[in-house]
Order: sequence, then C-alpha cells, then structure tokens
Amino acid sequence: MMDPLIVLAFLPAGLALNLTPGADMMFCLAQGLRGSARAGWAASAGVAVGVMAHVALAALGLGALVAAHPAAFDVIRWAGAAYLLWLAWKSLRTPLTGSEACILPPQQAAFQGLVVNLTNPKVILFVLALLPQFTNPTAPLAPQFLILGSLLAMGGFVINGLVGQFAARARSLLRPGARAERVLRGISATLFGGLAVRLVLSGRN
Repeated sequence: MMDPLIVLAFLPAGLALNLTPGADMMFCLAQGLRGSARAGWAASAGVAVGVMAHVALAALGLGALVAAHPAAFDVIRWAGAAYLLWLAWKSLRTPLTGSEACILPPQQAAFQGLVVNLTNPKVILFVLALLPQFTNPTAPLAPQFLILGSLLAMGGFVINGLVGQFAARARSLLRPGARAERVLRGISATLFGGLAVRLVLSGRN
C-alpha cells in the first residue's frame, strides 16, 4: 500500500494536469460536437485506457527506453498526426443530420480516443516526469505507478467526459439547418487539423 499522504499530495498535481487543455481534451470536445454526450464520454474512456497503457509501459521501464530514442518518438508522432488529419478530412466529408443513425457510435469514439492518446508521445513524457516524483524509491515502483496512473486516468476520464458532454449540449442548441451543419463540420475539422499540426510542431520539446 502507498502512503496516503503521498496519494493526497498527488491528487492536486494530477487534477491540475487533467484540467490543462491539451490534445485529449480537445479531441473529446470535437467528438462531442460531432456526435453526442455518449460519444464524448466514450472518447474520454478511450483516452483513459490509453493513459493506463502509457503508465504500464512506464512501470515496465519501456517508456524510458522509448524516450531515449528520438526516432521512435518521431514515428509515433507522425503516425498520430496522420491519423488526426484523416479524422479532419472525414469530418469535412461526413454530413451531419439530426437522425440517431448519423451519431458517432460510442465504440468508434472510444477507439479513436485510444489511438489518439497512444500516438501522442507527449503523454509518456508527462508520465515519466510526474509519477516518479510521488513514489517511494525503496518500494516496488510498478504498483505505485499503477495506483497513481489509475488516479490520473480516472480524473482525466471525468474531466474530458464533461467537456465532451458540454460540447454535445452546445451542439444541440444550434438551430438545425445546412449552415449549422457546415459550422459543426468546420469546427470539428479545424480541431482535428489543429491537433495534428500541434503534434507535428511540438517535436520532443
């Protein structure tokens, strides 16, 4: 068991990280705009699973190994950017209507959230930089990483899910019509495209 005081000290740091707007939050926002509150929450769940995958890699020591090889980071980064650009193009091409059949299925939103998180090498750097500060080096590190990572993932799930739900609510308030549809498609494509550009330009800095 971890020291409860260490866990309590980690909670504000994890909350601050989750509240900071980033790729995961913007992705859930875009999913809420394109789909529904369920899609936003599903995307957030996919992101949370991705965070736990990064934490597991860090606990096994593989995260530090990947971080030490810039070429591996570049491959992951460019793959993520390409996927986000594909989502941007698809957002522009896919019509939006008021019918339930056109709402993004939750399982698809969750899968997209997982892929976007896993192909963002910045996440593993955050995990490697943050979690060791709240661990006891004299105790096994893997269980501590998993406990702290679970708290980080759960906090992110709630916050990003609420962002997606807010976006879905804002979408429902728009007056239906061709103009509103074009606006939603444009906003979604811009968010996805902006995330792709940000990922490309960020590099390892």
